[in-house]
Amino acid sequence: MKENKKIILLIALGIIFIVVGIIIIVLTAPPKLDTSGYKTIENLKVEVYSKTKVRDLISEIDGKLETNPKINTNELGKQEISFIYRNKEDKKRLGRIEIEVVDEEEPLIWLSSSYSVQVGSEINLEKEILCADNYDSNPTCKIEGNYDLNTPGTYPLTYIAKDSSKNEEKVEFNLYVYEPQPVVKEEQPKEETPDETIEEPTGTKFEEVVATYKEEDTEIGIDVSKWQGDINFKKVKDAGAKFVMIRVGSQKGIQGEYVLDPYFKQNIENALKNNLQVGVYFYSYADSKEEAENQATWVLDQIKDYDLSLPIAFDWECYNNFNEMELSLFGLNEVAESFLDKVESKGYDGMLYGSKNYLNSIWKYHSYDVWLAHYTQQTDYDSHYVMWQLCQDGRIDGIEAAVDINILYKNKEKS
Repeated sequence: MKENKKIILLIALGIIFIVVGIIIIVLTAPPKLDTSGYKTIENLKVEVYSKTKVRDLISEIDGKLETNPKINTNELGKQEISFIYRNKEDKKRLGRIEIEVVDEEEPLIWLSSSYSVQVGSEINLEKEILCADNYDSNPTCKIEGNYDLNTPGTYPLTYIAKDSSKNEEKVEFNLYVYEPQPVVKEEQPKEETPDETIEEPTGTKFEEVVATYKEEDTEIGIDVSKWQGDINFKKVKDAGAKFVMIRVGSQKGIQGEYVLDPYFKQNIENALKNNLQVGVYFYSYADSKEEAENQATWVLDQIKDYDLSLPIAFDWECYNNFNEMELSLFGLNEVAESFLDKVESKGYDGMLYGSKNYLNSIWKYHSYDVWLAHYTQQTDYDSHYVMWQLCQDGRIDGIEAAVDINILYKNKEKS
């Protein structure tokens, strides 16, 4: 009898396990494939590096999306994208679309309508003029037309850039090859003046910037390096400065060593002693993500004993060397992000420094806060920034040399 009960119990348990298994299979089974419940935008081509999701590609759906995955647009080519939606009967269905990631953006040629070179120069114009592509690290860059750098004159030329997707950009320009003009010093008659007056240095006065731009959500400050020499930070603070961005160091050219700014330690110690908010920046020639990460590690080591309340900024301005680095524009942005990712992984805020034109044309693919350089009374830069360097000829008590003046936006939201 007991044996029969055991057999019945085992059979019952087996049935239970089978039923539970069937339920699990039913519940976890992928939704039924149905491509009839939605319509996609015609000619599903997606631009490389664009921030695209499935919702952006569906023109009509008989129901609603359950998932809206982001599409990886970092590589060219065809992809099949799956997503889940509920149809009008509220049943889950699996949808699929095929897309092609394409590059339809022309290469960038950083060139105006004229370019001047001194006679006898040994430069390679095709390498000297910045020629870059968003995707290709080695676009074809060439100059059409004849010119002679050893003969003065005006040469009408065309710079042509092509990428692997057959996008082409052309810029027509005049090359001016000029003779240097000798400097003739004319002897001026000496006037007898009983009292010589000392002219006050010209420039943008710090107190005038405060009067114009100080608001409830802004602070006014400066950025400094060795070029400002010895600084009296007590006078700087008394003049109304609330913060200072200090250059921690720089790189000596491409693949060069990292050099501590000779005034860094005294600048940061004296700024903190006078209760100024402090951030730092590093002047980089990084040509790879690995190089940028190494630089970030070096910077972190220099600042480990100091209390920073403002970001660590990545300052990359070696555009004349860009062609030899064999980077795409996206690749350059990845270099910057590698530096900033590293400092943020250690608990600091990261920030990218750049001028308005370069931010618009080159720094297009990063995700970090921006320190904008635009020397004007009212910037028309229309993307997000948290700090604005509005001049480089600033004058403030405590610094004899000219200095950059900046506005910090305390609560500037990203658009």
